[in-house]
Amino acid sequence: MGASSDDRKGDSPSHRALVERMARGDVEALGELYDELGGLVYGVVRRIVSSEAEAEDVAHDVFLEAWRRAGDYDAARGTARAWLALRARSRALDHVKSAAVSRSTALPESARWASTRDDDPTLSHDRQRVLQALTALPEEQLDVMRLGYFEGLSASEIAERLGIPIGTVKSRTAAAMHKLRSALGVER
Repeated sequence: MGASSDDRKGDSPSHRALVERMARGDVEALGELYDELGGLVYGVVRRIVSSEAEAEDVAHDVFLEAWRRAGDYDAARGTARAWLALRARSRALDHVKSAAVSRSTALPESARWASTRDDDPTLSHDRQRVLQALTALPEEQLDVMRLGYFEGLSASEIAERLGIPIGTVKSRTAAAMHKLRSALGVER
């Protein structure tokens, strides 16, 4: 007898049963689901959230939300694995957006880079050089560097966010890296 399509996707009837038990208030089911799918949830979150500690917090929140919303799970709409993965992705994106909002609320985008220029005596010499080199980049190159290196987005995610082809993202990144290496005297 062959594996069901759910089993091939990594879900199993036991995952569905665990969520159903959680909906009935079975705390042990939550622990078992965490043991089974905790790695998946953390992996999804960690791909989006750059900080390991924050990713752990978000993954924890996903399981708390799954506990509270277990009654909303509908096996007809998808696997328990997909249900958790979607919750993980949503919570991670919410976290990144809320962190970006709090950063931009505290310090507007236009002031963020300006406030870290080389006139700040508290910055190390190397950091000052890097910030000078970054602020000398054309805006298009700086955008891809911010999104890729500081927000952790992939080239395809940057392309989607900026509405440009992935090849353009890659060429802008390469050009920015070349300019940064030159400005910092780094040989390759």
